[in-house]
Amino acid sequence: MDQSWLTVFPDNIRSLLVKLPPTLFTGLEEVRIREGRPLEVNAGGRYYFLTPEGGLTRDGGAAFIPGKQEGNRLLDLITNHSLYTMEEELRKGFITIGGGHRIGLAGRTVLSGGKVEHLRDISGFNIRIAREVRGIADPLLPQLLDFKHHSVYHTLILSPPQQGKTTLIRDLARQISAGTWGHPEARWPGLKVAIIDERSEIAGSRRGVPSFDVGPRTDVMDGCPKAEGMMMMIRSMSPEVLIVDEIGRAEDAEALAEALHAGVRVIATAHGSSVEELSSRPALSKLFASSFFQMYAVLKRTEQGAAFRLWDGKRRRVQDPGWKGREEHA
Repeated sequence: MDQSWLTVFPDNIRSLLVKLPPTLFTGLEEVRIREGRPLEVNAGGRYYFLTPEGGLTRDGGAAFIPGKQEGNRLLDLITNHSLYTMEEELRKGFITIGGGHRIGLAGRTVLSGGKVEHLRDISGFNIRIAREVRGIADPLLPQLLDFKHHSVYHTLILSPPQQGKTTLIRDLARQISAGTWGHPEARWPGLKVAIIDERSEIAGSRRGVPSFDVGPRTDVMDGCPKAEGMMMMIRSMSPEVLIVDEIGRAEDAEALAEALHAGVRVIATAHGSSVEELSSRPALSKLFASSFFQMYAVLKRTEQGAAFRLWDGKRRRVQDPGWKGREEHA
């Protein structure tokens, strides 16, 4: 497990984290530091506070309480002591560090013309730890195969936050690029894949080179707005499949439509718990009305791993690989 993310923590917090039981440490997903409030970790969807001795507790009163000194030191380490160089990231409310680890920020906003200009008095940090899960896409990819055209269907993957969308599309990129289709009748070679990695989370690039395995035929446009990046990749790298995370703006929808006309297949993600919910969003409604997506997958994380519910482009139920739980509508 890549532990480079540990270097952003002040020494006293880092020493507490490395005392965690190995199974819990390797499953860490989030470390939340809130000035004047308990230090919290999330491992496998379970939340704990850390004691001053490095133990686990559910009692906030017994937990280690980070202060202003820890917050300031953490911000220095995250920004490499150059806060002014991170103005754009501060405006967006997060900073992505090497390895694809995203650090969410909370504090006081400074407005200009009614829009957020940047953050100040930052007192809350959520370090989200990125990791590879090879094979997480195994149950899904065979359902997305377009045998007629030896490709994949235009697919939209939906889920609420923290369910593993980014981890999933990272593995999809790897398998599509390598031609690891998971189906005995799919014998065509891997396809040229382009990842638009606006937040540097999918590929976790360091100086333009992916730190995760995203496949042998994959190109990455790192740190670029999604809509612009899609058009740049189509013009410059002639991809057969575009992969993009967390669409939601009108310009994203327009770029996806352009990709369709260019003959490029698209796999995208969006926040949401149902297809019906997404179709009501003004920015994406045209994509739904035109039946742009040929497959919809609703992702849910379970104790057994990722589970999916699938619908085709006409919103007819297709398959439920591994899904357990209450009935839900498209």
